Amino acid sequence: MRPRRHQVEAVNWVYDILLWTFSILVDLFFREVHPRGSWKVPRRGPVIFVAAPHANQFVDPLILMRVLKTEANRRIAFLIAEKSMRRRFIGWFSRSVGSISVGRALDMTKPGSGKIYLPAPEDDPCLIRGVGTHFDGPEVQIGGLLVLPSSGGAAASAEVAEVHGPEDIRLKKEFKGKTAMMQLTGRDDFDDEGKLSNGASHGKKGPADDYEGSSYKTAPKVDQTEVYDAVFERLNHGGCVGIFPEGGSHDRTELLPLKAGVAIMALGALAANPDCGLVIVPCGMNYFHAHKFRSRAVVEFGNPVEVPPELVELYKRGERREAVRSLLETVYQALVAVTVTSPDYDTLMLIQAARRLYNPTGKKLPLPMVVELNRRLVKGYTQYKDDERMIHLKRSVADYNEQLRLLGLRDHQVEYAKFSVFKVVSTLIYRVGKLAVLSVGTLPGLVLFAPVFVATKLISIKKSREALAASTVKIQGRDVMATWKLLVALAFAPILYAFYACLFAWMTYRHRVWGFVPEGVPIWAIVVGLDILFPAMTFAALRFGEIGMDIFKSLRPLVLSLNPTSINTLVRLREKRARLSQEVTELINTLGPEVFPDFDNNRIIADPYRDTTDQAGGPISPTRHGRQGSDQLSPTAGNAAAASIGGASSAAGHLPRNESFGNLGSIGLFATRPPSRSRSRTSSSGGLSGSGGFPVKGFSTMVDSKEGLDEVSKKIRGAMQERGMERRRRRSEDLSRSWDGMEGSSRGTTPGSEDGKKMV
Repeated sequence: MRPRRHQVEAVNWVYDILLWTFSILVDLFFREVHPRGSWKVPRRGPVIFVAAPHANQFVDPLILMRVLKTEANRRIAFLIAEKSMRRRFIGWFSRSVGSISVGRALDMTKPGSGKIYLPAPEDDPCLIRGVGTHFDGPEVQIGGLLVLPSSGGAAASAEVAEVHGPEDIRLKKEFKGKTAMMQLTGRDDFDDEGKLSNGASHGKKGPADDYEGSSYKTAPKVDQTEVYDAVFERLNHGGCVGIFPEGGSHDRTELLPLKAGVAIMALGALAANPDCGLVIVPCGMNYFHAHKFRSRAVVEFGNPVEVPPELVELYKRGERREAVRSLLETVYQALVAVTVTSPDYDTLMLIQAARRLYNPTGKKLPLPMVVELNRRLVKGYTQYKDDERMIHLKRSVADYNEQLRLLGLRDHQVEYAKFSVFKVVSTLIYRVGKLAVLSVGTLPGLVLFAPVFVATKLISIKKSREALAASTVKIQGRDVMATWKLLVALAFAPILYAFYACLFAWMTYRHRVWGFVPEGVPIWAIVVGLDILFPAMTFAALRFGEIGMDIFKSLRPLVLSLNPTSINTLVRLREKRARLSQEVTELINTLGPEVFPDFDNNRIIADPYRDTTDQAGGPISPTRHGRQGSDQLSPTAGNAAAASIGGASSAAGHLPRNESFGNLGSIGLFATRPPSRSRSRTSSSGGLSGSGGFPVKGFSTMVDSKEGLDEVSKKIRGAMQERGMERRRRRSEDLSRSWDGMEGSSRGTTPGSEDGKKMV
């Protein structure tokens, strides 16, 4: 079957122009979008990009499209829900960039008539009985879904296998979990897996007495043949396809179960064309407050996953379920390796606090290192969460966070308690003065753009509530807020600018703006000038306002330091932080080697409570190499003690970089990071395949065992592969850009310096 009209491939120049235009919005909304591991992306051949977690609705594909075009010069066609395709603006943009429409059963749910229950939850859990239902009518289809009411942000669903009559159907698989079984039986004596507890209700096997049943929804069976045909056509022509295998977007802290579509696409493409060279590249979408304006993100690419030939043969022989299950598990593990997930929000807050307390010595780490450290801490916590030491530390950290909340402080601001009165007063006066100067550049644009700010805030909150009400997996609906903020600003800002321009033009025509505009200035010049002036004023308000807000937030701890009633509390809190920092560091040093066999040789940061010369090989710390903005890491022990995790101000009390005037000069007109691709190559390279910036160190203690030797060999092979790819890429770029004699100096690297950075 031929693809439908809205599944045609995009025209390259249209794709590039639209992507460039919307990238401006991305740069304005996000303070930094940092790619990591982009050298792992194949430069040619068919690729399926699997991205997770899907935490930012339509912003996620836009960011990934931009990163792939900038870092790997590859265009990608995303799979998008047919429900979204029906939206006017989203549908137009999606069709223009060649997206593939996918019908989702859960987007087509309708309330079912009557009530349903489980007559025999233990003996026959697949049999569903209804009261006042019409299962033999059009509302239920074999292969469709039966969906229970949402509970706790999630709704259970099961596929219909057989229809026995108007009030009896059989499911393909039974409902799982305690909540679903309670909804279908009215009983509360099930365990977490949905099994009846021993001796439950004195041997009663049916639903609770007088239970009337549960409401439900039905979803039709969706034929995806046309979708797979369109995907196979793209891949057979060497193109890239992007998919978010969790399904819809969500704001959870853990990955949702992956849908089988990505495995079916990969296996189907290789079954039809075994020599096409298809690989699956995992992409981790790691956000720091994804829904907030001027937040940060790290897009991390994992090692390409090659589909084993035996799975393709299994798929060809008709054993598709086993082949899909095996490949889906491989993809899931690949995504876990490039994302930071936690079982719940409280655990994520604990990990964030522990990361800030670990080695609190002053400097901020690059975002990729923060993500990597978070991932390692999550892994360690998951393994030892029931340990008494971990439980005690969790309570202490939670109490510390609560005290910060009550005082209205951030963790890094606790350090202000050690300042002298003179330094506090002088710093306070200096920052208030800076804030006053920044206000001059902020207020005009803020006043003019205020209607847009208000509209984006109100509409995004409204849309998040609507999305939450219609979803079975969202918690607060924050995953749609960034999308709607960008869409509203994109539509409302030009209208507002045009209104202001017309208003000033009319005032010029009527009375020359009370005589301030000379008679010789034509009206068209006023319109053109204002069309340039208003966006410039808005941009200045955003940039100056961002820095001013950081300074404003830093004033509260200074005021508390001068308040006699709160200074003692602040001093005690600082002492408590120091004790907690030592406890966190000691626990990590104790349990770390049990989780990571080569812990001391591959440390991210130094241990401030241990002599760094006693650590085997020394710690790894961030140091700057070559050009500005490079985040290449090197094992330099001398700077290791200065590394820290996430404090916004140094131990010496200096303003963080984003609070000073200096960073304004390093920011391009429409970018929050240097546009040079060479920066990403530096920041995303590392000696270990998949490390994205953590070099492999020599003389590793891991070679004491066969498994350790295999791991070291894997690291060496990864480093050699990376170096080869770097050389080939530089050679290709030098040949294609030989007309520009200054290109080599602008990239600021040489083969020798690159080789020197990758130490094995």
